[in-house]
Amino acid sequence: VQLQASGGGLVQAGGSLRLSCAASGRSFRTYASAWFRQAPGKGRIFVAAITAGGDKQYYADSVNGRFTISLDATKNTVYLQMNSLKSEDTAIYYCATARRFNVASMTWRTEYDYWGQGTQVTVSS
Repeated sequence: VQLQASGGGLVQAGGSLRLSCAASGRSFRTYASAWFRQAPGKGRIFVAAITAGGDKQYYADSVNGRFTISLDATKNTVYLQMNSLKSEDTAIYYCATARRFNVASMTWRTEYDYWGQGTQVTVSS
């Protein structure tokens, strides 16, 4: 299984970016996926998750209402649309996929068995 994350970049505060995570070797139709982020000097934390097939989406409080996770099953790609970006959103963003999905543990890094390489998002204030 390989996950390829892309779409990061430099954007001004208030701007938008869309991240993509393309998968090979595993179908997002049958496996859940998520985005995490890691700011400089901090741990990797949960951002958003989407269930297999894209039926349900979940968000961290810090991004709820600003970020949207979605899935294009025909392209086997998960997206993270990020709007109203803030300087505190600056981080490396990682996509991940889980063999089994449980809402109670979806924020745990250990629940995800494959990870992408990360894409840098920098928000200037």
